[in-house]
Amino acid sequence: MPSAMEGSEGGEEGEILRYEETEDDNVSPTDLSEMLKEGTKESHDRAENTQFVKDFLKGRIKKELFKLATVALYFTYSALEEEMDRNKDNPVFAPLYFPLELHRREPLVEDLKYFYGEDWKEKIQCSEATQHYVDRIHHVGQHEPELLVAHAYTRYMGDLSGGQVLKKVAQRALKLPSTEEGIQFYTFDNISNAQQFKQLYRARMNALDLDKDTKERIVEEANRAFRFNMQVFDELDKIGRSLTEEAQDGGFPVHDGKGDLRKCPYYADKLGKAGPGCPYHAAVALAKQPLVQLILAACVAVAAGAAAWYMM
Repeated sequence: MPSAMEGSEGGEEGEILRYEETEDDNVSPTDLSEMLKEGTKESHDRAENTQFVKDFLKGRIKKELFKLATVALYFTYSALEEEMDRNKDNPVFAPLYFPLELHRREPLVEDLKYFYGEDWKEKIQCSEATQHYVDRIHHVGQHEPELLVAHAYTRYMGDLSGGQVLKKVAQRALKLPSTEEGIQFYTFDNISNAQQFKQLYRARMNALDLDKDTKERIVEEANRAFRFNMQVFDELDKIGRSLTEEAQDGGFPVHDGKGDLRKCPYYADKLGKAGPGCPYHAAVALAKQPLVQLILAACVAVAAGAAAWYMM
């Protein structure tokens, strides 16, 4: 299949995880939003270049892997929003508490019901990399709540930025319903203008009463959050390499015989490796063999004779 990033979205691939679309002349280098922007650039770059993200952006996302990624998000946001609820009245975090606009746990539950059924809780488990991420979020929320700002910033600003492109990629690549089942996580029904909301969020961050040392610790924690995310990406990438294509949707996709063999949905990644080629092209090549043509001709003659006898 062609890359889901082709067309109007193609130019965004290299900067899919960037949060800051516009420059604000009123921002000071000592503002927390600016410190986070500058202080996490390297982490952004590394996250963008993980194999999982690169494959996702090109539409090469397997359904089973997307389901596992949704599971990881469910456990992550359950922990994050539990700690946000715990600290909703704490002045070091309270101005960033937007449960109606931002909370993702309930949309993720709907996505898991779509993928796994009503008994989804019995079918999922927290992976090792995700558990490390979850443990850190709980530690921060209970012992260093000012650092919760870093985790909220890293997750929600990303969801409202590059996450909206990933939503379109997943919907196309996995042929998900246009009614958005399976991708409710990316849908923010209570935010009418994402850009304006992100500006409000950054303004709230900048208004927090924090000293320079605390701001630097928040930037450090944001980089830690990126590392946790990259560990989850790497874990998913390893799982993805172990998944066989035939396990995805109950069978082998069949090439329609049109166009280049390299675009055969199932065998494109098999080129250059030992093993069979595209079924359609293999059948055509076999049919060109003289002996096979003779046998086919004989079969046609017998079938024609039998049909003529039947019609008499």
